[in-house]
Amino acid sequence: MEPDEPGTSGVATKIMPLAFPKGKEKYCELCQREAYIQCSECQVTFYCNADHQQADWVGIHERICQMLVPIRTMKDMYDPSRHLIKICTLVAQSKLSEGKGEEALPAAHCCLQTSIDLYGPNTIQLVPAYILLAEANMGLGNLAVVAELLSQAEWAVLKNPELGASIQQQLHRSLGQFYTTTGNLETALFHFANDIYFACEEYGLDSSATTKGYFLIADVFARQGKTLIVHSLYSEVAERWHKHLSSLLETHQKHYVTKHLPFHDSELEKSQRVEMEEMLRVMLEFEQKQSRRDVNHIALIAHNLAMLWFINGDLHKAQDFASTALQASLQIPKHKLTEPIQELLQQVESLQTEPQPGFA
Repeated sequence: MEPDEPGTSGVATKIMPLAFPKGKEKYCELCQREAYIQCSECQVTFYCNADHQQADWVGIHERICQMLVPIRTMKDMYDPSRHLIKICTLVAQSKLSEGKGEEALPAAHCCLQTSIDLYGPNTIQLVPAYILLAEANMGLGNLAVVAELLSQAEWAVLKNPELGASIQQQLHRSLGQFYTTTGNLETALFHFANDIYFACEEYGLDSSATTKGYFLIADVFARQGKTLIVHSLYSEVAERWHKHLSSLLETHQKHYVTKHLPFHDSELEKSQRVEMEEMLRVMLEFEQKQSRRDVNHIALIAHNLAMLWFINGDLHKAQDFASTALQASLQIPKHKLTEPIQELLQQVESLQTEPQPGFA
Protein backbone atom coordinates (compact mmCIF):
# COMPACT_ATOMS: atom_id res chain seq x y z
CA MET A 1 0.00 0.00 0.00
CA GLU A 2 1.29 3.42 -0.88
CA PRO A 3 1.27 6.08 1.86
CA ASP A 4 -1.14 8.29 -0.08
CA GLU A 5 -3.72 5.60 -0.76
CA PRO A 6 -7.25 6.94 -0.16
CA GLY A 7 -8.75 6.14 3.23
CA THR A 8 -5.48 5.92 5.13
CA SER A 9 -4.86 9.61 5.86
CA GLY A 10 -1.43 9.24 4.31
CA VAL A 11 0.05 7.57 7.39
CA ALA A 12 -0.04 3.86 6.58
CA THR A 13 2.74 1.86 5.00
CA LYS A 14 3.31 -1.84 4.40
CA ILE A 15 5.02 -3.75 7.16
CA MET A 16 8.25 -5.37 6.01
CA PRO A 17 8.16 -8.79 7.74
CA LEU A 18 11.96 -9.25 7.65
CA ALA A 19 12.42 -5.98 9.50
CA PHE A 20 11.22 -7.56 12.73
CA PRO A 21 13.00 -10.24 14.72
CA LYS A 22 11.53 -13.72 14.76
CA GLY A 23 8.83 -14.04 17.41
CA LYS A 24 8.02 -10.31 17.30
CA GLU A 25 4.76 -10.58 15.39
CA LYS A 26 2.68 -7.43 15.08
CA TYR A 27 -1.03 -7.30 15.76
CA CYS A 28 -3.82 -4.97 14.70
CA GLU A 29 -4.52 -2.13 17.10
CA LEU A 30 -8.29 -2.69 16.87
CA CYS A 31 -8.93 -6.41 16.44
CA GLN A 32 -5.61 -8.04 17.50
CA ARG A 33 -5.40 -10.04 14.27
CA GLU A 34 -2.07 -10.29 12.43
CA ALA A 35 -1.03 -6.87 11.13
CA TYR A 36 0.18 -6.02 7.63
CA ILE A 37 0.42 -2.22 7.69
CA GLN A 38 1.79 0.27 10.14
CA CYS A 39 1.44 3.98 10.87
CA SER A 40 4.28 5.72 9.07
CA GLU A 41 4.17 8.64 11.53
CA CYS A 42 4.78 6.86 14.85
CA GLN A 43 5.85 3.46 13.43
CA VAL A 44 4.76 1.73 16.63
CA THR A 45 1.10 1.11 15.72
CA PHE A 46 -0.07 -1.66 13.41
CA TYR A 47 -3.23 -2.73 11.57
CA CYS A 48 -4.62 -5.70 9.70
CA ASN A 49 -6.08 -3.51 6.93
CA ALA A 50 -6.60 0.07 5.79
CA ASP A 51 -10.17 0.21 7.12
CA HIS A 52 -9.02 -0.41 10.68
CA GLN A 53 -6.17 2.07 10.26
CA GLN A 54 -8.60 4.74 9.10
CA ALA A 55 -11.11 3.97 11.86
CA ASP A 56 -8.38 4.26 14.49
CA TRP A 57 -7.04 7.49 12.95
CA VAL A 58 -10.47 9.15 13.05
CA GLY A 59 -11.39 7.72 16.44
CA ILE A 60 -8.23 8.46 18.49
CA HIS A 61 -4.89 7.87 16.78
CA GLU A 62 -4.61 11.31 15.17
CA ARG A 63 -4.61 12.86 18.64
CA ILE A 64 -2.15 10.48 20.29
CA CYS A 65 0.10 9.36 17.43
CA GLN A 66 3.34 10.89 18.67
CA MET A 67 2.52 10.19 22.32
CA LEU A 68 2.71 6.48 21.57
CA VAL A 69 6.36 6.60 20.51
CA PRO A 70 7.91 7.12 23.96
CA ILE A 71 5.27 4.98 25.65
CA ARG A 72 5.88 1.96 23.43
CA THR A 73 9.64 2.28 23.22
CA MET A 74 10.65 3.15 26.79
CA LYS A 75 10.83 0.91 29.84
CA ASP A 76 9.56 3.46 32.35
CA MET A 77 6.21 4.37 30.83
CA TYR A 78 4.14 5.03 33.96
CA ASP A 79 3.51 8.78 33.60
CA PRO A 80 2.98 8.99 29.82
CA SER A 81 0.77 5.90 29.91
CA ARG A 82 -1.46 7.40 32.58
CA HIS A 83 -1.75 10.57 30.51
CA LEU A 84 -2.65 8.52 27.43
CA ILE A 85 -5.34 6.62 29.36
CA LYS A 86 -6.84 9.92 30.49
CA ILE A 87 -6.96 11.31 26.95
CA CYS A 88 -8.48 8.14 25.51
CA THR A 89 -11.08 8.03 28.28
CA LEU A 90 -12.15 11.63 27.64
CA VAL A 91 -12.33 11.12 23.87
CA ALA A 92 -14.35 7.90 24.20
CA GLN A 93 -16.75 9.47 26.71
CA SER A 94 -17.25 12.48 24.45
CA LYS A 95 -18.01 10.24 21.45
CA LEU A 96 -20.43 8.14 23.50
CA SER A 97 -22.27 11.23 24.75
CA GLU A 98 -22.84 12.15 21.09
CA GLY A 99 -24.16 8.67 20.30
CA LYS A 100 -21.10 7.80 18.19
CA GLY A 101 -20.35 4.34 19.53
CA GLU A 102 -18.35 3.21 16.51
CA GLU A 103 -16.07 6.26 16.70
CA ALA A 104 -15.64 5.67 20.45
CA LEU A 105 -14.32 2.13 19.93
CA PRO A 106 -10.71 3.01 18.95
CA ALA A 107 -10.23 5.26 21.98
CA ALA A 108 -11.82 2.67 24.27
CA HIS A 109 -9.62 -0.09 22.81
CA CYS A 110 -6.52 2.05 23.29
CA CYS A 111 -7.55 2.82 26.86
CA LEU A 112 -7.90 -0.88 27.71
CA GLN A 113 -4.71 -1.96 25.96
CA THR A 114 -2.65 0.79 27.58
CA SER A 115 -4.14 -0.09 30.97
CA ILE A 116 -3.16 -3.74 30.47
CA ASP A 117 0.36 -2.74 29.43
CA LEU A 118 0.69 -0.49 32.47
CA TYR A 119 -1.02 -2.49 35.21
CA GLY A 120 -1.03 -6.03 33.85
CA PRO A 121 -3.98 -8.34 33.06
CA ASN A 122 -6.77 -9.13 35.51
CA THR A 123 -6.13 -6.12 37.75
CA ILE A 124 -8.63 -3.78 39.36
CA GLN A 125 -7.24 -0.80 37.41
CA LEU A 126 -8.72 -2.27 34.22
CA VAL A 127 -12.34 -1.94 35.38
CA PRO A 128 -12.94 1.62 34.03
CA ALA A 129 -11.53 0.57 30.65
CA TYR A 130 -13.69 -2.58 30.56
CA ILE A 131 -16.77 -0.46 31.29
CA LEU A 132 -15.85 2.13 28.67
CA LEU A 133 -15.34 -0.49 25.97
CA ALA A 134 -18.55 -2.26 27.01
CA GLU A 135 -20.55 0.95 26.63
CA ALA A 136 -19.08 1.56 23.17
CA ASN A 137 -20.07 -1.95 22.07
CA MET A 138 -23.51 -1.71 23.68
CA GLY A 139 -24.50 1.11 21.36
CA LEU A 140 -23.53 -1.06 18.40
CA GLY A 141 -25.53 -4.06 19.57
CA ASN A 142 -22.48 -6.24 20.24
CA LEU A 143 -24.11 -7.74 23.33
CA ALA A 144 -21.95 -10.87 23.54
CA VAL A 145 -18.85 -8.67 23.70
CA VAL A 146 -20.54 -6.43 26.27
CA ALA A 147 -21.41 -9.42 28.46
CA GLU A 148 -17.80 -10.64 28.40
CA LEU A 149 -16.34 -7.23 29.22
CA LEU A 150 -18.77 -6.57 32.06
CA SER A 151 -18.15 -10.06 33.46
CA GLN A 152 -14.44 -9.32 33.63
CA ALA A 153 -15.12 -5.98 35.29
CA GLU A 154 -17.54 -7.55 37.78
CA TRP A 155 -15.07 -10.30 38.67
CA ALA A 156 -12.32 -7.75 39.34
CA VAL A 157 -14.66 -5.77 41.60
CA LEU A 158 -15.74 -8.88 43.51
CA LYS A 159 -12.09 -9.67 44.23
CA ASN A 160 -11.56 -6.16 45.58
CA PRO A 161 -14.48 -5.37 47.95
CA GLU A 162 -12.62 -2.32 49.30
CA LEU A 163 -12.89 -0.65 45.88
CA GLY A 164 -14.16 2.94 45.87
CA ALA A 165 -17.83 3.75 45.39
CA SER A 166 -17.26 5.66 42.15
CA ILE A 167 -16.14 2.64 40.11
CA GLN A 168 -18.83 0.42 41.64
CA GLN A 169 -21.42 3.02 40.65
CA GLN A 170 -20.14 3.02 37.03
CA LEU A 171 -20.22 -0.78 36.91
CA HIS A 172 -23.76 -1.08 38.24
CA ARG A 173 -24.96 1.57 35.78
CA SER A 174 -23.45 -0.30 32.83
CA LEU A 175 -24.86 -3.61 34.09
CA GLY A 176 -28.28 -2.00 34.46
CA GLN A 177 -28.15 -0.66 30.90
CA PHE A 178 -27.04 -4.06 29.61
CA TYR A 179 -29.92 -5.91 31.33
CA THR A 180 -32.38 -3.27 30.15
CA THR A 181 -31.22 -3.88 26.58
CA THR A 182 -31.57 -7.65 26.96
CA GLY A 183 -35.06 -7.30 28.49
CA ASN A 184 -34.16 -8.51 32.01
CA LEU A 185 -35.87 -5.55 33.66
CA GLU A 186 -35.94 -6.75 37.27
CA THR A 187 -32.17 -7.33 37.25
CA ALA A 188 -31.75 -3.94 35.60
CA LEU A 189 -33.69 -2.29 38.44
CA PHE A 190 -31.44 -3.99 40.98
CA HIS A 191 -28.30 -2.58 39.35
CA PHE A 192 -29.75 0.92 38.89
CA ALA A 193 -30.71 0.96 42.58
CA ASN A 194 -27.08 0.15 43.39
CA ASP A 195 -25.98 2.85 40.95
CA ILE A 196 -27.92 5.43 42.99
CA TYR A 197 -26.70 3.99 46.30
CA PHE A 198 -23.03 4.23 45.37
CA ALA A 199 -23.53 7.65 43.75
CA CYS A 200 -25.01 8.95 47.01
CA GLU A 201 -22.12 7.40 48.94
CA GLU A 202 -19.55 9.04 46.68
CA TYR A 203 -21.14 12.42 45.96
CA GLY A 204 -23.82 12.98 48.62
CA LEU A 205 -27.56 12.44 48.86
CA ASP A 206 -28.55 15.64 47.07
CA SER A 207 -25.93 15.53 44.32
CA SER A 208 -26.95 15.87 40.68
CA ALA A 209 -24.66 12.89 40.02
CA THR A 210 -27.52 10.62 41.06
CA THR A 211 -29.94 11.95 38.44
CA LYS A 212 -28.91 9.59 35.63
CA GLY A 213 -29.62 6.61 37.88
CA TYR A 214 -33.12 7.88 38.66
CA PHE A 215 -33.68 8.57 34.96
CA LEU A 216 -32.62 5.06 33.95
CA ILE A 217 -34.86 3.49 36.60
CA ALA A 218 -37.73 5.59 35.25
CA ASP A 219 -37.05 4.19 31.78
CA VAL A 220 -37.43 0.65 33.11
CA PHE A 221 -40.72 1.49 34.82
CA ALA A 222 -41.91 3.18 31.61
CA ARG A 223 -41.28 -0.09 29.77
CA GLN A 224 -43.43 -1.79 32.42
CA GLY A 225 -46.22 0.77 31.95
CA LYS A 226 -45.93 2.19 35.49
CA THR A 227 -46.60 5.81 34.58
CA LEU A 228 -47.10 7.20 38.09
CA ILE A 229 -43.70 5.93 39.22
CA VAL A 230 -42.08 7.37 36.09
CA HIS A 231 -43.70 10.73 36.79
CA SER A 232 -42.40 10.70 40.38
CA LEU A 233 -38.84 9.80 39.36
CA TYR A 234 -38.77 12.43 36.61
CA SER A 235 -39.87 14.99 39.19
CA GLU A 236 -36.90 14.06 41.37
CA VAL A 237 -34.50 14.43 38.44
CA ALA A 238 -35.99 17.78 37.39
CA GLU A 239 -35.82 19.22 40.91
CA ARG A 240 -32.16 18.29 41.33
CA TRP A 241 -31.17 19.69 37.95
CA HIS A 242 -33.14 22.88 38.63
CA LYS A 243 -31.19 23.52 41.81
CA HIS A 244 -27.89 22.87 40.04
CA LEU A 245 -28.68 24.94 36.95
CA SER A 246 -30.07 27.86 38.95
CA SER A 247 -26.82 28.04 40.89
CA LEU A 248 -24.78 27.75 37.72
CA LEU A 249 -26.83 30.44 35.99
CA GLU A 250 -26.31 32.80 38.91
CA THR A 251 -22.55 32.23 38.71
CA HIS A 252 -22.57 33.00 34.98
CA GLN A 253 -24.59 36.16 35.48
CA LYS A 254 -22.23 37.48 38.14
CA HIS A 255 -19.26 36.65 35.98
CA TYR A 256 -20.69 38.60 33.08
CA VAL A 257 -21.95 41.63 35.02
CA THR A 258 -18.84 42.14 37.16
CA LYS A 259 -16.20 41.48 34.50
CA HIS A 260 -18.17 42.13 31.31
CA LEU A 261 -16.92 38.85 29.90
CA PRO A 262 -18.92 36.51 27.66
CA PHE A 263 -20.74 33.57 29.16
CA HIS A 264 -19.12 30.20 28.70
CA ASP A 265 -19.92 26.66 29.75
CA SER A 266 -16.67 25.65 31.42
CA GLU A 267 -18.59 24.33 34.44
CA LEU A 268 -20.53 21.99 32.18
CA GLU A 269 -18.43 19.41 30.37
CA LYS A 270 -19.70 18.65 26.88
CA SER A 271 -20.59 15.05 27.70
CA GLN A 272 -22.50 16.15 30.82
CA ARG A 273 -24.33 18.87 28.89
CA VAL A 274 -25.39 16.50 26.11
CA GLU A 275 -26.54 13.89 28.61
CA MET A 276 -28.48 16.46 30.62
CA GLU A 277 -30.19 17.88 27.53
CA GLU A 278 -31.25 14.41 26.40
CA MET A 279 -32.72 13.49 29.78
CA LEU A 280 -34.65 16.76 30.10
CA ARG A 281 -35.95 16.53 26.53
CA VAL A 282 -37.24 12.97 27.07
CA MET A 283 -38.87 14.03 30.34
CA LEU A 284 -40.57 17.03 28.75
CA GLU A 285 -41.93 14.93 25.88
CA PHE A 286 -43.24 12.38 28.38
CA GLU A 287 -45.09 15.03 30.40
CA GLN A 288 -46.52 16.73 27.29
CA LYS A 289 -47.90 13.44 25.95
CA GLN A 290 -49.85 12.61 29.11
CA SER A 291 -53.63 12.83 28.81
CA ARG A 292 -53.71 14.87 32.02
CA ARG A 293 -50.74 17.19 31.80
CA ASP A 294 -49.00 18.32 34.95
CA VAL A 295 -48.27 21.94 34.06
CA ASN A 296 -46.14 22.33 37.16
CA HIS A 297 -43.72 19.64 35.95
CA ILE A 298 -43.78 21.00 32.40
CA ALA A 299 -42.82 24.47 33.70
CA LEU A 300 -40.02 23.01 35.81
CA ILE A 301 -38.50 20.87 33.05
CA ALA A 302 -38.84 23.54 30.35
CA HIS A 303 -37.21 26.09 32.66
CA ASN A 304 -34.31 23.67 33.13
CA LEU A 305 -33.87 23.43 29.37
CA ALA A 306 -34.10 27.21 28.99
CA MET A 307 -31.36 27.75 31.58
CA LEU A 308 -29.20 25.03 30.05
CA TRP A 309 -29.33 26.55 26.57
CA PHE A 310 -28.89 30.08 27.91
CA ILE A 311 -25.70 29.01 29.69
CA ASN A 312 -24.61 27.28 26.49
CA GLY A 313 -25.16 30.49 24.51
CA ASP A 314 -28.02 29.28 22.29
CA LEU A 315 -30.46 32.15 22.78
CA HIS A 316 -33.03 30.88 20.30
CA LYS A 317 -33.50 27.56 22.10
CA ALA A 318 -33.37 29.30 25.48
CA GLN A 319 -36.22 31.59 24.37
CA ASP A 320 -38.32 28.71 23.01
CA PHE A 321 -38.08 26.66 26.19
CA ALA A 322 -38.54 29.69 28.45
CA SER A 323 -41.74 30.53 26.55
CA THR A 324 -42.98 26.96 27.02
CA ALA A 325 -42.16 27.17 30.73
CA LEU A 326 -43.90 30.51 31.12
CA GLN A 327 -47.09 29.33 29.40
CA ALA A 328 -47.25 26.38 31.80
CA SER A 329 -46.46 28.38 34.94
CA LEU A 330 -49.11 31.02 34.17
CA GLN A 331 -51.79 28.33 34.43
CA ILE A 332 -51.11 28.18 38.18
CA PRO A 333 -51.80 31.40 40.16
CA LYS A 334 -48.68 32.86 41.78
CA HIS A 335 -46.47 30.02 40.56
CA LYS A 336 -43.02 30.24 42.11
CA LEU A 337 -41.26 29.88 38.74
CA THR A 338 -43.17 32.57 36.86
CA GLU A 339 -40.93 35.43 37.98
CA PRO A 340 -37.53 33.74 37.35
CA ILE A 341 -38.77 32.53 33.95
CA GLN A 342 -39.85 36.06 33.01
CA GLU A 343 -36.46 37.42 34.12
CA LEU A 344 -34.68 34.85 31.95
CA LEU A 345 -36.84 35.78 28.96
CA GLN A 346 -36.01 39.45 29.48
CA GLN A 347 -32.30 38.67 29.52
CA VAL A 348 -32.60 36.64 26.34
CA GLU A 349 -34.51 39.41 24.56
CA SER A 350 -32.02 42.01 25.74
CA LEU A 351 -29.07 40.02 24.41
CA GLN A 352 -30.84 39.38 21.12
CA THR A 353 -31.44 43.10 20.51
CA GLU A 354 -27.96 44.09 21.68
CA PRO A 355 -25.64 41.12 20.91
CA GLN A 356 -22.91 40.54 23.44
CA PRO A 357 -19.58 38.73 22.93
CA GLY A 358 -19.76 34.99 23.30
CA PHE A 359 -23.31 34.54 22.04
CA ALA A 360 -24.23 33.10 18.67
